Amino acid sequence: MKRAVFLDRDGVINEVLTNRVKFVNKPKDLYFLPGVPEAIRKLNEHFDYIFVVTNQGGVGLGYMKETQLQKIHEHMMNELKKHGAIIHNIAYCPHKPKEGCSCRKPGSKLIKDLAEKYNVDLSKSYMVGDTDTDIQAGKKAGTKTVFIGDEEPLADAVFPDLFTATDWIIKDAHMV
Repeated sequence: MKRAVFLDRDGVINEVLTNRVKFVNKPKDLYFLPGVPEAIRKLNEHFDYIFVVTNQGGVGLGYMKETQLQKIHEHMMNELKKHGAIIHNIAYCPHKPKEGCSCRKPGSKLIKDLAEKYNVDLSKSYMVGDTDTDIQAGKKAGTKTVFIGDEEPLADAVFPDLFTATDWIIKDAHMV
């Protein structure tokens, strides 16, 4: 069985709701948060897979087409690759926030589907997110969880950003 780190996108990998960008609706709107390429590259050295699992309700709400979202993700993966950081797959929920689908976080379908496809042991894997719904999705899937932000009582660990969380994730993974 393989091990993976599942990353939320907005607020973990890239800026959102900042002075520079409100929402990422085009590739040019994607700005990596500090240290993200380095963090992902470091995680690549210790985990079999790095995945992105993201709610993208803007598609269902009509703010962007699914093809635009795919261009954003392609751009993100290519830019990370330039830094030696590899994202192996991206799973997203394109539905409206209140649509009641099973793939939207806090549901765990995105995580479980990737785990099944790639033969991932969820008990030896991590979900990293910046909202309580990310943490709930990770818990439901059976991963350890890391919250990016100030405080989240459900999470196994809390860090201000992905870069500072990376060393803890790697150390914790080697303790298992």
